[in-house]
Amino acid sequence: MSSPSIIPNDRLDRDFYIVLEDFKGGAAFRETDEGVDYHTMITDLLSGQFGQVLRVVAFNPTEGWCRDASEDIARELERNISTNDLAISESLQDFIEGQLGRKVGVQLPLPLQI
Repeated sequence: MSSPSIIPNDRLDRDFYIVLEDFKGGAAFRETDEGVDYHTMITDLLSGQFGQVLRVVAFNPTEGWCRDASEDIARELERNISTNDLAISESLQDFIEGQLGRKVGVQLPLPLQI
C-alpha cells in the first residue's frame, strides 16, 4: 500500500516548466518556484533571470508526461522579441538561434511559385 502524497493532487494537475542551465560547475536544473507556468517562464527568460539556457523541460505529473519544450519556448521568445522590439542577452539569443537553427528575426524565404 502506497502512502498518500504530501502534495495535494490538484496542485499537480498542470504543466510545469524547468530550465536546464549551464553553470561553471556543469549543467543543472535551476531551482524554481512552484508557480512557473508557460507565461511566467517566457517572462523570466526575457527579463534575464537565467544565464546560459541549454534546454527547457515541460512536464505534467498528473497526466504523466514530460518533454523537451525548448523549440516551442524559443519560438515564443522570438515572437515576443519582435513584437515588443526587445533587447536580449547574447546567451538568450544563442539559445533561441540554437533551437531554431537560424538567426533571431530572420524569416525563411518562401519557395518561388511559377
